[in-house]
Amino acid sequence: MGPFIIPFVKVWQLFFIVATIFGGVNAQVNGWFNAHATFYGADQSPFSLGGACGYDNTLHAGFGANTAALSGALFRDGEACGACYQLRCDYRADPKWCLRRASVTITATNFCPSNNNGGWCNPPHHHFDLSLPAFLRIARHGDEGIVPVLYRRVPCKRRGGVRFTLKGQSSFNMVMITNVGGSGNVKAAWIRGSRTRTWLPLNRNWGANWQSSIDLRNQRMSFKLTLVDGKTLEFLNVVPSTWKFGQTFASTRQFF
Repeated sequence: MGPFIIPFVKVWQLFFIVATIFGGVNAQVNGWFNAHATFYGADQSPFSLGGACGYDNTLHAGFGANTAALSGALFRDGEACGACYQLRCDYRADPKWCLRRASVTITATNFCPSNNNGGWCNPPHHHFDLSLPAFLRIARHGDEGIVPVLYRRVPCKRRGGVRFTLKGQSSFNMVMITNVGGSGNVKAAWIRGSRTRTWLPLNRNWGANWQSSIDLRNQRMSFKLTLVDGKTLEFLNVVPSTWKFGQTFASTRQFF
């Protein structure tokens, strides 16, 4: 049956299912997976929780306030940055704190390190440390602090095109890639200047920040991105030759 079933499963879904099964989480019959959720940053702006992914402001990045820090089993050294998950509180397991039939879609923007939240972020646990607005979409705010959830990967729906923020100095270029739709998380990235003939690979510096040591000052810049599901798009001349470090440029193209 394998050859007939696999073609109907998206690449990122197949990868996610395999990774989850071997990560020690039991899959539900309907495609949802077991995890737990807490919340953090109650005394902070929910837009400031970009953390380990490097998003300076999740609102400006296109993600809004519904974000989460992921345990290591899900974060995968930053590869999950920008990915979207739908969560619902497991009302059958915890009717006291869970809201019935409520769900929330969040974007992964941060990392929940081991030994936090009573060890719930330790391997191999699948855990979501949610922003408070996201947590209150599915659970009551009380003394419980942690609730059982069901979750699944979902496509990211973004407004407008993919955005590129230029950081660095001199010949050191670092690009923060945000507002990515589709599977949401970037697997590989390339850059090309108007005076270069080939695509030059970018290396992940940390989270959603990619780097190169090629001097592209006073050149128009183009980017090519491949997501974890294998989809690739080119963003030609999205950055003008007059660019400066610290600027953000929005493209007109988007993944779906």
